[in-house]
Amino acid sequence: QVQLVESGGGLVQAGGSLRLSCAASGGTFSIYDMGWFRQAPGKEREFVSAIKWNGGNTIYADSVKGRFTISRDNAKNTVYLQMNSLKPEDTAVYYCAGTRSFFNLYAQEGKYNYWGQGTQVTVSS
Repeated sequence: QVQLVESGGGLVQAGGSLRLSCAASGGTFSIYDMGWFRQAPGKEREFVSAIKWNGGNTIYADSVKGRFTISRDNAKNTVYLQMNSLKPEDTAVYYCAGTRSFFNLYAQEGKYNYWGQGTQVTVSS
């Protein structure tokens, strides 16, 4: 049973920064590709970023490129999302997700098997 718990969300002014954390337990963290997704009220969940199990490859949604950075510390069983230059349109519940994949790194939520409970990020204008 793999469990993921997000933290670090909150209220921030436009242009500010937040760092989200996702702590994993109940599995071998280092074998999982990890992703971040977000969902605003009334909208579908959308992909934000993902990182390969060994940290060797990362992908980002166009909307966050140059502003967000995904990283992981396998020794701490934790994946991070550093969010800079935040915009009101970044307001959403942010979810951490994990999947086993030998080769591909996925942006599709249907490819991920394990999900956290989400953490709220609100960016004021």
